[in-house]
Amino acid sequence: MLQEIDRLVLGPQAARRTLRRDLVIISTNAPLRKDGEPRADYKPTDPGVAVYFTRNKQPVCFACDKYDEIWKNMRAIQKTIEALRGIERWGSSQMMERAFSGFTALPERTGPSCWEILGIEPLATESEIIAAWRDKAKSAHPDAGGNHDAMAALNQAKDIALATIKGV
Repeated sequence: MLQEIDRLVLGPQAARRTLRRDLVIISTNAPLRKDGEPRADYKPTDPGVAVYFTRNKQPVCFACDKYDEIWKNMRAIQKTIEALRGIERWGSSQMMERAFSGFTALPERTGPSCWEILGIEPLATESEIIAAWRDKAKSAHPDAGGNHDAMAALNQAKDIALATIKGV
């Protein structure tokens, strides 16, 4: 997989250079071997794999949890990268860039989650979300001594929580 990432990131220069391995992060629930890569023979409860690296100064993430073994998910990511390299080689570079827009790594979370704002668990029901929102709105609303920003954050948290449980 690392060779495919080298070829993808470095292009034709990949034969002469290799990407710095500390710039590629492979995330699994498996312990690492001495060379820093995950042990493929380990069978965790979650065999999912995520690979993070930078391509064209953009953070990229490939993830796969389709298969029941880590090595199979790593192989799927390798084959996906290989296929994307084929698109690039065959002259469809605009298509390649559009395809990569979907692999952009998510930005770091910068604030509390909707669940933290509402003070409830992520497994809450719709009625529990509404009840928590009503309870918090009693103090967050500007007419009750709160302020516009606090009420807006509470409303947004309610909307996100409801959309999440409804799968929207």
